[in-house]
Amino acid sequence: MKFEMQNKIKKTGKTTQSFLRISEIKNDTVVLDDGSLRAIVAVSSTNFDLKSQDEQNSIIFNFQRFLNSLDFSVQILMQSRRMEIGSYIDKLKKIAQRQTNELLRVQTTEYTEFISRLIENASIMNKSFYIIVPLGENTLPNAKGFFSRLFGGGKAKETAERIENFERAKEKL
Repeated sequence: MKFEMQNKIKKTGKTTQSFLRISEIKNDTVVLDDGSLRAIVAVSSTNFDLKSQDEQNSIIFNFQRFLNSLDFSVQILMQSRRMEIGSYIDKLKKIAQRQTNELLRVQTTEYTEFISRLIENASIMNKSFYIIVPLGENTLPNAKGFFSRLFGGGKAKETAERIENFERAKEKL
């Protein structure tokens, strides 16, 4: 029964790449299948709740001014991932084993156990924030991925034009 389920999954499952519209990533710029470009900028976060009321108001006002100043669309992406601290726990255990001071060994062991219980009981997440800036549709006509260029026998003139178009579009972005 288990073997039959695995065969069904293999037959119907698609790879992650089949769902993505990304043709290639070139010079820190994402080129989509339709030829449009995207710049992805990693941004840092701030703990809003730890700010004073005046600071919170200032942050909101300045963010509003930033959004109103844009004359193009942007996408804000927040990615949450569960923190993996297994290697950190292993490192703490090794430190505790090598510890010559008995009191420090006990404290390190207790700290390791505390962190392990905390991770089990609470969902500790790592959040990353990105701003995605689009350039527009069909900036690079007939964008082709790496493999289609590799096996497609592209012409040198087309490649030179694509590179020139890409450089112009990247400057606009």
